[in-house]
Amino acid sequence: MLTSWHTVLEIVARTATVYVLVLIGLRVTGKREVGQMTPFDLTLLLLLSNSVQNAMTGPDTSLLGGATAAFVLLVLNFFLAEFSGLNRRFRKMIQGEPTLLIHNGECITPHMAKEHISMDELNRALREHGVACVGDAALAVLEVDGSISVLKYDDVPNHTKPQKDLNFYIAINGNCALTWRARRRKNQRWG
Repeated sequence: MLTSWHTVLEIVARTATVYVLVLIGLRVTGKREVGQMTPFDLTLLLLLSNSVQNAMTGPDTSLLGGATAAFVLLVLNFFLAEFSGLNRRFRKMIQGEPTLLIHNGECITPHMAKEHISMDELNRALREHGVACVGDAALAVLEVDGSISVLKYDDVPNHTKPQKDLNFYIAINGNCALTWRARRRKNQRWG
């Protein structure tokens, strides 16, 4: 059975809509969902892909219908990557920003709660970086890809535990974009 052009255009519109909705859903669920998949997250992703497949192609199960949906997904992904590479504001909206989890050996619990990072997950990341405990970490950052980067006090240029007014600079795409200033307030923000 041949697929009409009307059906092909309908598949293009459906696929684009589903792509945008799934992208928004993944962005809203947070960075952890992308970088550190648990078995529950993987199950959700598989079921999500199966459930939206019918929404993209509708009643058309032809080869052309499936190829059209796949082509639209690839093209949308390509253009999204290209545009986010050119536009910093758009990239920030799509990918988000790194989140500081530890500063000066102290956990920032509001940030951990916002990103759904448990103390066990943070301790596991610290062990992976060779840090024994939270107090030995100068800085820990949840990156936009879901990984956790850790900076030990040994990596700080003066090799001593910072006391006050130490600025940490976090590079995003090679640019020093974010700084964290050492202050003694609980709900600290990027400076």
